[in-house]
Amino acid sequence: MGYLLLAGAIAAEVGATTAMKYSEGFSKLWPSLLTLLGYVVSFSLLAQTLRTLSIGTAYAIWAGVGTAAIAAIGILFMGEGLTAAKAAGIALIIVGVVVLNLGGAH
Repeated sequence: MGYLLLAGAIAAEVGATTAMKYSEGFSKLWPSLLTLLGYVVSFSLLAQTLRTLSIGTAYAIWAGVGTAAIAAIGILFMGEGLTAAKAAGIALIIVGVVVLNLGGAH
C-alpha cells in the first residue's frame, strides 16, 4: 500500500509542477490553484507513505521519479531539448531508484 500512496504522491507532484509552469509566475488563477492543490495532495500522500516506508527511500523515489517525469514532460510536450547530459541525468535517476528498491528498501 505504501508504494501505491507514493505513486499517487508522485503523480500529484508532477501535476502540480506542470500546472506551475502554466501559472506564469502565479499570475493565472486556475493553474495557480491547481499547483497549490497538487502540492497539498502530494505532501499528504507522502506523509501517509512514511507510515510504511523509510523516509530516505520514500523521499528519494518521490524526488527522483518526479524529477525524471517532469524532465520527460518538458522534452515531450513543452519543446525543451534533449541533450546528452539531460538524458544521462534521467538515466542515472532511474538507475538510482532501481538500486534503492533492489537494496531492500522498506
